[in-house]
Amino acid sequence: MKLHITSLGCAKNTVDSENLLGLLEGAGVEIVEDITGADTALVNTCGFIQPAVEESVSAILDLELLKEQGKIKRIAVVGCLVNRYGEELKKELPSVDFWAKAEEWLPLLSSLGLTPGMPRRGRLPETRPWTRYLKVGEGCDTRCSYCTIPSIRGQARSVPLAELIDMGVSLAREGAKELCLVGQDLTIYGRDLSGRPLLRDLLEGLERELPPSVWIRLLYLHPSRVDEQFIDFVAASSRILSCLDIPIQHIDGDILKRMNRPDAESHIRKIFAYARRADPLFALRTTVMVGFPGETERQFGSLLDFLEETKIDRVGAFAFSPEEGTAASRMAGQIPAEERERRYARLLELQSEVSLARQQLFIGKKLTVLLEEPRDENGFAWGRSYRDAPEVDGLVGIAGPSPLQPGSFAEVMVTDGDEHDLYAEFSG
Repeated sequence: MKLHITSLGCAKNTVDSENLLGLLEGAGVEIVEDITGADTALVNTCGFIQPAVEESVSAILDLELLKEQGKIKRIAVVGCLVNRYGEELKKELPSVDFWAKAEEWLPLLSSLGLTPGMPRRGRLPETRPWTRYLKVGEGCDTRCSYCTIPSIRGQARSVPLAELIDMGVSLAREGAKELCLVGQDLTIYGRDLSGRPLLRDLLEGLERELPPSVWIRLLYLHPSRVDEQFIDFVAASSRILSCLDIPIQHIDGDILKRMNRPDAESHIRKIFAYARRADPLFALRTTVMVGFPGETERQFGSLLDFLEETKIDRVGAFAFSPEEGTAASRMAGQIPAEERERRYARLLELQSEVSLARQQLFIGKKLTVLLEEPRDENGFAWGRSYRDAPEVDGLVGIAGPSPLQPGSFAEVMVTDGDEHDLYAEFSG
């Protein structure tokens, strides 16, 4: 069997796809990068929010057309969209041959007529070998009022600590220079295994076992469980990058309560200010939501004020989406879509100014960069610094001939910057 796999959605889905790919390869399946060379096409879907649902359905419809044209023989649809809308999808898309919920890979292999070999992690053809994701668990217990994850993925379930460390070491042996730890919330990792969070134990184990040159990047930390001691631990590490992704969603206390987020405005302000005092160049990224039901202009203004005062390096912003089945979709005070989009645009405009000011701080400073792209037609090689999470943040454009290959670390001197990218020269 020749199979083409399309992986949609977040980095956690990427890990699922690579685990499935490893099982398929172990069962003798040939994975092909070009779909025209496949007899079976598989799409690992995302169903988190409506735009992701629409993207997943569009991908399935594209496969249906290829099947009608005789270019592929079979279609498999797996992942979060099946968890969320499985029975409806099966009625609406009868030409799909195989269905599987997220991580239900062994029944899928059986339905494909395959005998699984030893479980192992594969690598998607489009994945860069020097940056890999380490998913610490699945599911979530927080149950934010706007979020579909608990209903799609269930309660939090952690991967055993020793298994994660072994996987990290294995990925490093395969060429990984950067391990990005992902999960719905890293701060509760291990609580279901031992009764207490084990994130620091995991990080200490990875620091002990990984080669000294491997970066460790932390993504998705719930603010309520980040404290000064943890920030000190990260800042003191030579391996863990001084860049924390702490999604706050909002700063107003009443909005946070309506979101069912156990955060206090004072705590959020405290930890962000502490990180800045620990190191003025400590990189902070967050996610915020505008237009949540009942959000007043004053409450929206307080969010803008917080971003301007705190000067967060990277901000991902979303306009509230009333997702079917969530408590927030049924709340009073729904804000019209046009107003949600207006607030979203205002926030992005402000954050562009904040980001530019943060970028300017690095002019004249040296940075270590993980090279991503060789020299382009404009004479720049491109890479990422400790401040830049893969695929979602800016890049560092490096002028002049690159003395190193992509996947290598380089020392650069920053010469300029805009609101998204820095520009530099090789410094040796």
